[in-house]
Amino acid sequence: MSSQISAFRIRRVGSTEVRSVVPLFDAYRRFYHRTSDPPAAYRYLRERLARDQAIILLAQEKTEALGFALIYPTFSSLALRPLWILNDLYVRPEARRGGIARQLLGRAEAEARAARAAGLILDTARGNRAAQRLYSAHGWVRDEKFLHYELALGPSERRSSPVQRADRRGAP
Repeated sequence: MSSQISAFRIRRVGSTEVRSVVPLFDAYRRFYHRTSDPPAAYRYLRERLARDQAIILLAQEKTEALGFALIYPTFSSLALRPLWILNDLYVRPEARRGGIARQLLGRAEAEARAARAAGLILDTARGNRAAQRLYSAHGWVRDEKFLHYELALGPSERRSSPVQRADRRGAP
C-alpha cells in the first residue's frame, strides 16, 4: 500500500466476509498486548455477525483492508431505544492520518441514526490522547456524570480487567 491513501470506501461486512477483517482485528488485539490468534478471531467475529450481535464497518482501498469499527448494539432502558457501543476502532499504522478513523466514525453515526439508536458510546484509554482528540472533534462528549466499573469473571482476570492491564502497560 502506498503511504498516501488515494481512495477508500467504507462498507458493512457480512458474516461470509469476516476473513477480510481478521488481520486487522488480530493486529488490534496485539496492540492491546493480546496473543495473536487469527483462527480464534475469525470464529469470534463470524459468530457475532451470524447471530446479529455485532456490526463491522471496514475501510478498504481497492481490496486492501485499512481499518475497521466493531459495534455492539444494545439497549437503553432510560431512552427506551437501542444504544450502540463502538467497542473497537482500529486503523493500520501506515494508513493513519488519512481520514479513515473520521470516516469510520461518521459511518457508525449514520448507521446508528438509520437504526434509530439513542446514541453511541465508547471507552478509550486515558492515555490515548490522539483518539480523545478525534472523538471530541467528531462531536463525542466525555461522560462526566457516570463512572465505568468492570467485573472480570475469568481466573486470569481476578486482579484487574483486561482493559486496565493494557492501559498500565502503556497502550495508548
